Amino acid sequence: MSYDVMVIGSGPGGYAAAIRCAQLGLRTAVVERAELGGTCLNWGCIPTKALLKSAEVYRYASHAADYGVEIAEGAVRPDLARMVERSRGVAEQMSKGIDFLLKKNQVDVIIGTGSLTEVPHTVDVTAADGTVTRYEAKHIILATGARPREFPFIPVDGKRIITSRQALTLTELPETMVVIGSGAIGAEFATFFSTLGTRVTIVEYAPALAPLEDEEISKLLERSFRKAKITVMTGTEVKKAETTDKECLVTVAGKKGEQVLEADVVLSAVGIAANIEGIGLEAAGVRVERGKVVVDEHYRTSAEGIYAIGDMIPTAALAHVATAEAIHCAEFIAGRNPEAVDYAVIPSCIYTTPEVSSVGLTEAQAKEQGYRLRIGRFPYTASGKATAAGNRDGMVKLIFDADTDKLLGAHLFGLNVTEMVAEPSIGMTLGTTAEDIIRTIHPHPTMSEGIMEAAAASHEEAIHL
Repeated sequence: MSYDVMVIGSGPGGYAAAIRCAQLGLRTAVVERAELGGTCLNWGCIPTKALLKSAEVYRYASHAADYGVEIAEGAVRPDLARMVERSRGVAEQMSKGIDFLLKKNQVDVIIGTGSLTEVPHTVDVTAADGTVTRYEAKHIILATGARPREFPFIPVDGKRIITSRQALTLTELPETMVVIGSGAIGAEFATFFSTLGTRVTIVEYAPALAPLEDEEISKLLERSFRKAKITVMTGTEVKKAETTDKECLVTVAGKKGEQVLEADVVLSAVGIAANIEGIGLEAAGVRVERGKVVVDEHYRTSAEGIYAIGDMIPTAALAHVATAEAIHCAEFIAGRNPEAVDYAVIPSCIYTTPEVSSVGLTEAQAKEQGYRLRIGRFPYTASGKATAAGNRDGMVKLIFDADTDKLLGAHLFGLNVTEMVAEPSIGMTLGTTAEDIIRTIHPHPTMSEGIMEAAAASHEEAIHL
């Protein structure tokens, strides 16, 4: 069978590429070896947020008296098994939604493991029973995503030493947990398990939590973790993790020298590795460097007619980035002239409590690039909506070019900030200035008016390098 486009992988990049290709009149198929929707939808973004929502409900119920609501003593308790069941149900529902969208757009779904061959423009699909079927396609888009990274000194057994995938399906709450890595995955699971009562220690090699975020915001996150009684160990190297009959032992070296941490469960959240093995890259002549597929500005690989997008290429490993790359790639294949993806304006979100979100340059990056800065800050303690919500721990920080007044970066910490970051993101895309934000009427009372207030504050606080 022959197609105009075959997409290998149905995650946020794969299904978006397939649907857009079909919309543009190209006969399209998507190959998927597991659940439609990929890792993000089934074993990442979506089920994690479902668990975090359950934890949020538990947290509010536990503090109901603060809001004038009485709950009988001892009536509020977490049920991890039911939380996990709900989370899996949410993922399943969303996967069915992807199936519906693909069918609606007349994309053929081929179940099996897809791989490139030595013959140009061909894909072999191996079914569960071992049967191999060869397909032809003028264009092939690789969107195989990534998996949790593993290191030999942190031997994952799936029971005591686990990755995010196993963390999503635990049904018994551990009393103690060591989380290795404080990026988005590690920080979010630390929040979830700590909220339910697990004593969590988070270990990070970098000198700060959320090492990719603005230093000031990272410090606020660390302070909130400590308030939540999460033990934070930054600037700390993990030497090894091992299990005994009773517990896990994690040997670390940091500010206090070498020590051994004891825990019921160890969660390894040390990043991701691209799924580039077993898909025929070498046979097809696709170039790989440092574990990632090399592409040009239109996501063309070194092999004619083969493209790659998402976590398997050296761009930010975020679902919304994969989707943007997918749409560009599909439109380029269809003969359109799409604008390049603007990697300078990529919003980032961490769904901790409080949340973290950002877009653009950090303060340190802006200084390194030689900008003269004006920085505006607005604390949640001054927000009527945050005070009414009982969540005053937060801040909006905006960074402007002092010479042009243009927004260079936005860094937010607090309740609902993952919903707020879209405003500065579109602002940066359009070249907005502090004056533009100040003159835009924001609704009151909302958290989002903190963006306007921070912009106003930037006109009162000049920073000269």
